[in-house]
Amino acid sequence: MRGWLRLTVGLLAVVLGALWTVLGLGYVEGSALTDERLWAAAGPVVVLIGLVALWFGMRARRR
Repeated sequence: MRGWLRLTVGLLAVVLGALWTVLGLGYVEGSALTDERLWAAAGPVVVLIGLVALWFGMRARRR
């Protein structure tokens, strides 16, 4: 069970960050986040945090 929490949180962060980026850039309509620069900037940061969490989760799973 080592690393599963990090993998889950990392995957969730990558998906959420990608969604925020797409919403912030205005590619998806119908949300309060659409065309907001804050979400277009915060999304990639969350994606990077998620990728780091995935990397640490994969390292924990290999041991």
